[in-house]
Amino acid sequence: MSNTSRRDFLKTSSVAAAGVAATSMPAYSYDRILGSNGKIRTALVGIGDRMMGSLVPAFFSQAAELNFELVAVSDIWKHHRETNTAKIQNSEKYKNKAAKIAMARNNEELYAMKDIDAVIIATADFQHAYHAIEAVEAGKDVYAEKPFANIMEDANKALDVIGKSKQVFTVGTQRRSTPSYMRAKEYLDSGKFGDIVMAEMNWNVNQPGRWRRPRVVPLMKQEDTDWKRFLINRDPKLPFNPRHHLEFRLFWPFSSGIPDQWMVHQIDTVHWFTGIPHPRSVVANGGLYLWKDGRTNWDTMTAVFDYHNPKTDKAFQVLYASRQTNATVSTNPEGLIKEVYYSNGGTLDLDTNKVTPDGGLIERHAKPMNMQPNQLAPLTLADEGGVVASADTGADNQTVAHMRNWMKCIRDRNQKTNADIHAAYNHSVALCMTIAAIQTGKKVTFDDKARKVVTA
Repeated sequence: MSNTSRRDFLKTSSVAAAGVAATSMPAYSYDRILGSNGKIRTALVGIGDRMMGSLVPAFFSQAAELNFELVAVSDIWKHHRETNTAKIQNSEKYKNKAAKIAMARNNEELYAMKDIDAVIIATADFQHAYHAIEAVEAGKDVYAEKPFANIMEDANKALDVIGKSKQVFTVGTQRRSTPSYMRAKEYLDSGKFGDIVMAEMNWNVNQPGRWRRPRVVPLMKQEDTDWKRFLINRDPKLPFNPRHHLEFRLFWPFSSGIPDQWMVHQIDTVHWFTGIPHPRSVVANGGLYLWKDGRTNWDTMTAVFDYHNPKTDKAFQVLYASRQTNATVSTNPEGLIKEVYYSNGGTLDLDTNKVTPDGGLIERHAKPMNMQPNQLAPLTLADEGGVVASADTGADNQTVAHMRNWMKCIRDRNQKTNADIHAAYNHSVALCMTIAAIQTGKKVTFDDKARKVVTA
């Protein structure tokens, strides 16, 4: 690629990424935003750390301009419901923007209110799809945190209900609203990278307290929460356990841990970049090697995904590895996340946001086979670094952009958000396949016609 064409490509990409969430959006009138008399009355479902640490700041960063108003919260635990609502109501940042916030003890009470237009859902991993279905059936637009569904029954029902509705829906895979990833998608679509032949992904931390809540677990009493509503469609015989409620990421059937929390972010980019909806097969291995604190979910895992495009009959492999016991990444000791795509001509590194000829076919090996060398032209897709690993960084730019895309789509009644129900369903399929591979130790495939995971 010449210097001129690189400049043209980045100029075009920057325009496409302007406003961060421009893809899939029709022409939009700011007069319509600022001139609208009708506020979008919004409620929060599940008002824990993810909601308070990231989604609430992201919502309020856009609420005044887009004419949204927070009017209610729903949480089955009295402490979170009352304490965090008061924090929002009394916050110096939010107090002039938040009306009197009503508190609901559960979603039945919430949807009995007649003045709710939209909801933001940040409940436990296993509840997202269930609660999104509830909201859509109640006629609400929905922002649902990821992972979307970790059992196929929930994923299939959600696709049917939400896919046929007129409600605006998005799932919280924020990479789809991140400029560097949007530019990477555009670059891959241009054909200049060539066919993907392999991808390697890591998400590593060394944080024994990750997903632990030792300060608040002793505060939860059974009489102050609704354990039955917490379990929703899981085994009703499971006994009350505040760790399962507040540290759900560490325990199955409430979460699978690493795959639910981190893998879905990264594997979602594979589906987005390639248009392939889910893996052809998955195998996985790992275990609970170090943090033996009562958790049941692995602290170390490796999974191998096989992807195949039936339209082109081309395939590639994704190697995914994650550990919670050591934070380094082989190519970047200071980093936590690695996402690298390989073609025959080189490498696309989404940690550095650079395209390089590294690993491409060089002349010395091409010439004896009567082939031409294949070396990608170096290209920088963004000036900033990669996506921050922490889920507790506040209103980071990626979450703000993703929230804004959803809110603008609500204003314009555009159902095609950056991460619509099909994106949610596809990462759910990959997640359910991975969980089956972990639990059985076998190679797992997917039956598209029956919409179910198949264990070999």
